[in-house]
Amino acid sequence: MKVTATAVRSEGWWAIEVTGVPGGPFHTQTRRLDQVEAMVKDGIALMAEIPEATIEVTVIPKLSQRDAELIDAVRAASQDAATAAELASKLSRQAVEQLRSEGMTVRDVGALLGVSAQRVSQLA
Repeated sequence: MKVTATAVRSEGWWAIEVTGVPGGPFHTQTRRLDQVEAMVKDGIALMAEIPEATIEVTVIPKLSQRDAELIDAVRAASQDAATAAELASKLSRQAVEQLRSEGMTVRDVGALLGVSAQRVSQLA
């Protein structure tokens, strides 16, 4: 059974409404967003007399536009940072390979790249 749980913040709690449940919407609440899935599975399993393992829950938190925009910005910045780190790692390996092939010592390459000689050896 697949259900959707909409979570709305209300006075220190998450108010949960679950759609896709036989017999109408199911309501519950949790203190933390990470508790929603377990709470919904437990409630539906009891109500519908089915095993929790057969229930798939999609949690959709409803946020203010300001909060949603901030979360989107955080996720975009994190993705940008991961992409930049991946590029920096690739370029570092290329630089080590090129500089070492030109006869530079591990210590010289490290000094040029601003990393330790041990890090140069790891990149090589």
